[in-house]
Order: sequence, then C-alpha cells, then structure tokens
Amino acid sequence: MTAVDPKLEANYNISAARGGLDDVMQAWSASSAAFREQADASLDCAYGSGERERIDIFRCGASAAPLYVYLHGGYWQRGDKSLYSFIAAPFLEAGVDVAIVGYPLCPQVSMTDLVGKVRQAIGWLYHNAGQLGVNRERINLSGHSAGGHLTAMMVCCDWPDFDEKLPRELLKTAIPFSGLYQLAPLLQTSISDALHLTSTEVSKLSPASLQPRVQIPLLTIVGGAETAEFFRQTDLLVESWSGLLPQIDRHVEPDVDHIDLIDRLASSDSQIFQRIINWLQ
Repeated sequence: MTAVDPKLEANYNISAARGGLDDVMQAWSASSAAFREQADASLDCAYGSGERERIDIFRCGASAAPLYVYLHGGYWQRGDKSLYSFIAAPFLEAGVDVAIVGYPLCPQVSMTDLVGKVRQAIGWLYHNAGQLGVNRERINLSGHSAGGHLTAMMVCCDWPDFDEKLPRELLKTAIPFSGLYQLAPLLQTSISDALHLTSTEVSKLSPASLQPRVQIPLLTIVGGAETAEFFRQTDLLVESWSGLLPQIDRHVEPDVDHIDLIDRLASSDSQIFQRIINWLQ
C-alpha cells in the first residue's frame, strides 16, 4: 500500500471528498441511455480486440462538421464511455460531431499500455472517419481528469512515428480539463495503488515534463471550485508549454467542482461549452 500524504489525498481523492457520486453516475447513465436511443449513432465501434477498446460516434448531420473527441475520466481505473453519451447532445445541436472513446483500465493494463491504446484509438478514428461519416481533417481532442492527462499525452505523440500513414498535425486543437499533468504527487495518494506506476513511467507519462510534438492551439480548463492541486496542475502545464504551441489559453469555469464540471460541459449556455465551441477547428 502507498504511504499516503493526507494533504495530497484530500486534494486528489475526489470520491472520498464528495458524497453522492453514485447518484450522479446513475443520473448520467440514465441520461446517456435515453440520448443514445434517439441519436444518429454508430456505437461500440471496435478499434482493437479488447472489450473496452470501443468508440461511440454521434453525428450532427452537417456536412464536414468538426469532430469533438472526448476521453472520460476516472483516474485511469474507473469509468466507461457509456456514462458520457449525454454530453454529445448540445454539440450535435451546435453542428459538431462527437466521438466518445473507451479504453482499458488499470490495473488490468499498465499506464504505458493505456496511453498506447488511446493513440491506437485516435489513429483508427482518422483512418476510418469516412465510413463513420465524420471528418478526419477536423479532429479536436478533449478529455476530463484522467482524460485530460491522456489528451495532453496525445499532443506529445509523434503521429507519423507511431503510424507512418498518419499526418503529424493529426489533431487540430486540444482541450484538456481538470487534468493530471505531473504524475509524481499521485504516488503519495491511494489513487496510485491500482496504477502500479514505475519511476520511469512517472517521467515518461507526465506531459508537463514533455514537449508537445504537434503545433496546435491548447485550451486548458479547470473548475472554479476545484482543489488547489488541480489549479496547480493546470498552471504547471501552461507554464511548461508556454512558447511551444501557437496558442495556449486557460479558462476557469465559475463555481463548479471536479464532478459538476461535466454537467456544465453538457449545457449549451455554459461558459465552458461556449469556449469549446469557439475553439474547435
């Protein structure tokens, strides 16, 4: 077991700090199931052989629409893409296609393997966009919490090196929010128990310690009521990548914590939604 630092544990262990998460997840699940029933969707598209290596596609019906690709959170060890279908609704209404990516979880896979699977998912999406009815030239990547970390890691990917048939500027924009960009503090929390991170992985999988490999605009987002560590993580990435990308912006969504930020994302009149819509290319 990990030797826990109480201050870091309080900052990062969201489920322990906030009650009622089961009710929130049940509400998201119900809203998502209802949305899938009426959406123009291709569900559980397999990008790999694993049970969780699936993508849900939701189409808005507009020609050559931008594609908003979403990576869910859960500290790389919890969560499922099916919980988050509901966030696609306002994007479709705004003329944006949505892809929600599932991925294998720790400890069934290592963090290194998980990052590789997400790269595989994005590459598969690019190669198969035509038959899915989405635009591979307008892929905008986003994610929350662990998904924010994975989004930043995709910005650090040399796509032609990963797959010679992929363009270097595969992504048009990146929008990580409430992400973990320096993994070392997690080693002093109970969250790390399922991750089995090695010191090498902490170094190689901390985006704030890496350099971006694609030249795209980056919009970072954090909830105004989040803990000090999530603000620090966001500021660290902005500082580390300052001058390395054509544009970096930071948005604080007022008055919401780590969890309620997702409901704001699914609301067309929220600041976060408007910032993202205006950011897409």
